[in-house]
Amino acid sequence: MQRKSILALMLSFALLLAGCMYPDNERATKENPYEEQIEVVQKAVDAYQEANGGLLPIKTKDQDTDRYIKYPIEFAKIVPGYTEKIPSNAYENGGIFQYVLMDVEENPTVKLVDLRIAERLRDLNLRRQINGSLPFKEEVGEYVYEIDYEKMGFKEPLKVESPYSDAQLPIVVAADGHFYVDYSIDLNRILQEEKPDVKAGEDIRYLLEEKSAVVPAYSLPYTVNEDNEPIFMNKK
Repeated sequence: MQRKSILALMLSFALLLAGCMYPDNERATKENPYEEQIEVVQKAVDAYQEANGGLLPIKTKDQDTDRYIKYPIEFAKIVPGYTEKIPSNAYENGGIFQYVLMDVEENPTVKLVDLRIAERLRDLNLRRQINGSLPFKEEVGEYVYEIDYEKMGFKEPLKVESPYSDAQLPIVVAADGHFYVDYSIDLNRILQEEKPDVKAGEDIRYLLEEKSAVVPAYSLPYTVNEDNEPIFMNKK
């Protein structure tokens, strides 16, 4: 009997230790739905806008900045006046997400950017600068190419974890020399399983942002072909 008690105590201690060893930001993401944190920030943004004649608590970005990262929230404008503290999963508090606003003209909505993706792309940009050449390989869309990882000194292709599924997403390089996440896997899954009403020529990335708090940042526009499959949109 005493032996069983000791074993039970050891097991409890092991589980507690495992919990302590789990990274704080991952633990917050997996165990605590961040919808609650988003709701708190949303209320603070709404209150700030109402109190400041329609102005929004955002940082200034260049006009040509991608729309998914164009309006980052400036927490210094809403903390502590409109909310008690910065969310634990926010970049400013050591988390993995950048809080941004979408639809700022009609309905300012709080969303998240997964900065782990940005970090992976920075790794590629650094390696490209070291080698001094653009790593183009096979074309996978108009002016969009596979990356020649061997040329860049990598042993295998780099991928990023999808914020929408269990998929590991590839990275592509465009003719402009910039790297982008390829969300074709997730978009194709939605198109095949849910069969949404989409039209050729429209940017279908909204299919991802509508279903998640996380926006498809650091990506190229997509549309559909005649078979209703996702393809990179012609940027011309």
